[in-house]
Amino acid sequence: MSEGLNSSAILRLENLLDEDSFVELGSLVTARVTDFNLDPKKAPSDGVVTGYGLIDERLVFVYSQDSSVLNGTIGEMHAKKILNVYDKAMKMGAPVIGLIDCGGVRLQEAFDATEAIGEMIAKACEASGSIPQITGIFGNCGGGLSVLPALSDFAYMTKDAKLFVNSPDAITGNSTEKNDTSSASFQLECGNVDGIGTEEEVLDKIRQMVAVLPSSAMDGAFADECLDDLNRASVGLEEKRDEVSAIAAELSDGNVFVETKAGFAKDMVTGFVLLNGQTTGVVGNQATEEGEILTANGARKAAAFVKFCDAYEIPVLSLTNVDAYKACECAEKNLPKALAELSVAFAGATVPKVNLITKKAGGSAYLFMNGKALGADLTFAFPDVDMSIMDSNLAGGILAGESGDVAKASAEFEETQTGLMNAARRGIVDRVVNFADARKYLIAGFDMLFEKNDSVYKKHSAK
Repeated sequence: MSEGLNSSAILRLENLLDEDSFVELGSLVTARVTDFNLDPKKAPSDGVVTGYGLIDERLVFVYSQDSSVLNGTIGEMHAKKILNVYDKAMKMGAPVIGLIDCGGVRLQEAFDATEAIGEMIAKACEASGSIPQITGIFGNCGGGLSVLPALSDFAYMTKDAKLFVNSPDAITGNSTEKNDTSSASFQLECGNVDGIGTEEEVLDKIRQMVAVLPSSAMDGAFADECLDDLNRASVGLEEKRDEVSAIAAELSDGNVFVETKAGFAKDMVTGFVLLNGQTTGVVGNQATEEGEILTANGARKAAAFVKFCDAYEIPVLSLTNVDAYKACECAEKNLPKALAELSVAFAGATVPKVNLITKKAGGSAYLFMNGKALGADLTFAFPDVDMSIMDSNLAGGILAGESGDVAKASAEFEETQTGLMNAARRGIVDRVVNFADARKYLIAGFDMLFEKNDSVYKKHSAK
């Protein structure tokens, strides 16, 4: 192990990885620059520990920065060690995990250090969609380096860490005391990180995420032996419908739900469950004080998550409970573009897609939650869901006109154009399932779709 390094950088790796599995690479690397009396002997490993190890016996590549060496700043050799980790990870098809505690650009290396950060960002872009990238922030992560956690697929912060492009005091009219824009709680609410906690909790969250992710895009969705009963009855789903995380956990093997972006756009919940041992992505509408609505941020959150799942061949389950769009001036500015992003994500995803309507499917909003028209392979619904394009009385008033019989038009609209059974008759819903049977039917549906191929090959007609 590297000599002269602060034990925190090494201890984090030891606590993250399986016992005695870490193998260090580049332990003898030091800074090459000697300008401004920089002494390479005082920069052991150039301030970053790199190598590989195991998490739950699965290969991962890691780097851990050390703030006690030149304040954890990034220099040329520091960056080259991290780039080397990325290159090996992409060759081996294994995740990269970065533990950040950094003072930014090393001023003694100025342009060289700035270019080095640029090379790190370029390498993260190259790796995106090929291997999972996970970042943990344990100290400072500022300036250009703040892009690296944003490029990561998942990022976590300790409660006392700082993430910023501009420091709070550098923002006109702001200060740390007024609004600490670098704080973990602020970054969680903005959606720049997936979760916050103590150092131990952050490392546990990273391990938990690795446990459900494929090692690379070539591997496809992670699958493990299912120790749960495939025919287990789902308990209490009727009462849990306003809490997406509770529904997801009840449906999942072992009741495990790994949530992502937990503090951002709380009208939309995203995360991972296991169904028959296979990792499955979940997107679901979370009821708020304003009702069952779809917001611009919620749509963007779901779109990004669906795109990640599609990149790594992870099936997607949508838990639909939406009645309308967010209605305000800001929403009108942002919803069309956000809904377009969500449409592209669902329509373009070639992975198995199953939609479970849990409570409401109203207006056109439900279309964007993996509706049949946007490519859902299977659509299930609970027996008492409310499906309607418009309130029957409002529709009757429009259909009857000024001189017509509104009551009659409303009744006819209610009978012929509203409700679950009318949707099912039109093939919009494939099957109505009881609450207790939901897990069983979801597993059966995804099993049927396991070999799904959107590009059916044939040489010519057989006739």
